[in-house]
Amino acid sequence: QVQLVESGGGLVQAGASLRLSCAASGRTFSNYAMAWFRQAPGKEREFVARISPSGSATGYVNSVKGRFTISRDNAKNTVYLQMNSLEPEDTSVYYCAAGVWGTSTGGYTYWGQGTQVTVSS
Repeated sequence: QVQLVESGGGLVQAGASLRLSCAASGRTFSNYAMAWFRQAPGKEREFVARISPSGSATGYVNSVKGRFTISRDNAKNTVYLQMNSLEPEDTSVYYCAAGVWGTSTGGYTYWGQGTQVTVSS
């Protein structure tokens, strides 16, 4: 089992920045690819960003490329999502996930409880 706890969400104005953190405990964190997904009310959960177990490879959904950066610190069992130039369309609950390398929810076994990000215009 891997337990994931997200933090860092909040209410910000458009153009602001936030950094989300996801702390992991349980099985060896460095064995897993990590990802961030988000889900807005009435919409399906969508992939945002992923990072390989070593941190050497990353991937992003097109809508956040150039604005969001995913990173990890395996010594601290933590993955981060730096979000810059936030837009109202980024408003969602953001979830951290651990699993295999992929962009679908089915590729991830362990999930956090989510953290709310609200961007006002």
